[in-house]
Amino acid sequence: MQQARERAAATLEAAGLTLTSEEKEGIEVVDFGLNVLDEVGAQIVVYVNTERVCAKDIVLFPNQTCAEHRHPPFDGTPGKEETFRVRAGVVFLHVEGDPTPDPQARPARADRGVYTAAREIVLSPGKQFTVPPDTLHWFQAGPEGAIVSEFSTRSRDDLDVFTDPEISRATVVAPEPPQPNSAP
Repeated sequence: MQQARERAAATLEAAGLTLTSEEKEGIEVVDFGLNVLDEVGAQIVVYVNTERVCAKDIVLFPNQTCAEHRHPPFDGTPGKEETFRVRAGVVFLHVEGDPTPDPQARPARADRGVYTAAREIVLSPGKQFTVPPDTLHWFQAGPEGAIVSEFSTRSRDDLDVFTDPEISRATVVAPEPPQPNSAP
């Protein structure tokens, strides 16, 4: 996890985005409990998350996919509304709607039927799209990776509903393999 955190911080700095040491250490490495981070996951810096607003930067490694999910209603709200604005790289954002013929995204685990949002929106630097509350969506970085700024209403990631039943929003770290005994 620390290696992914350092890689994400270096990606942000290479793009001219300066992080404090606390922000670097606070980068959330999300593997959705699948332990295939380079294929399915994201690295997230949360700058602010209050009762009303949230701002994050999401680093996606090359071809890394943020799994399909939705933000359901909670506490009398319609759910999280979020705007994604690409800062670097290309992102293939999929939302509910008419399927895009011959989409460019090729997510891992697609053979399991866990990606149902089929309208593809290609976002390059400076392009943005707003995902309405409670809307299924997922996104994948292009071959060079991507940086996405997310601006949203309050974020409650613990309430996200995923299409893939094997996903857990909480990161599960696989145990370290036993080390050989170094005693003589």
